[in-house]
Amino acid sequence: MSTIWLNRVVKMTKMKDENTEEQILDAAKSIFQSKGMDGARMQEIADKAKINKSMLHYYYRSKQLLFEAVFKNAFSLLAPQLNAILNDDSTIEEKIKNFTSNYVAFIIKHPYLPGFIIQELNRNPTFILKLKDNKGFPNLKKFNKQVAVDVEKGLIKPINAEQLFINILALSIFPFIAKPLIKAFTNTDDKAYKQLMKNRKTEVSTFIINSIKHS
Repeated sequence: MSTIWLNRVVKMTKMKDENTEEQILDAAKSIFQSKGMDGARMQEIADKAKINKSMLHYYYRSKQLLFEAVFKNAFSLLAPQLNAILNDDSTIEEKIKNFTSNYVAFIIKHPYLPGFIIQELNRNPTFILKLKDNKGFPNLKKFNKQVAVDVEKGLIKPINAEQLFINILALSIFPFIAKPLIKAFTNTDDKAYKQLMKNRKTEVSTFIINSIKHS
């Protein structure tokens, strides 16, 4: 009986720890999104998570570690999806369509992520090295080889694979990073802007595919 009771206590404690950590990450994500890394305060995050500051420091000793945890949590959801697309057996055209559609759909659900990436890379350029060795980090080898083969076969115009990938990323990321600028230039409100971003799921791939295909 005592062993069963002990196992239950351990299980309940583990569930409580996981729930508390989830509360912390959700609170931190919200604060970092609205105030950035430098503007966020640990006390504010603790208050939003409805725990005391000592408890917050028990889980994360510093704001930097908490920021990295939030970033890694979000990035770990996206990176494996993109890596799978880049390394499956689909054609370059299908890869472009699937990559942009999945990326844009993901960022619509996690609009803070591009800002996080730019903010952290500007503040700490070596941070990406911590992610690069993780399993699921996008690998371009197969994509690069496919592009080279398709160029050689005359299926697409001569283009450097890395430049093509940069174009895909840039056209997918920029409208989210430059949201206020885009809204001002296009004279759109939040509802219209969201629709523009939903349309990007196909607009980006169509534009890129048309630019590399022979007429």
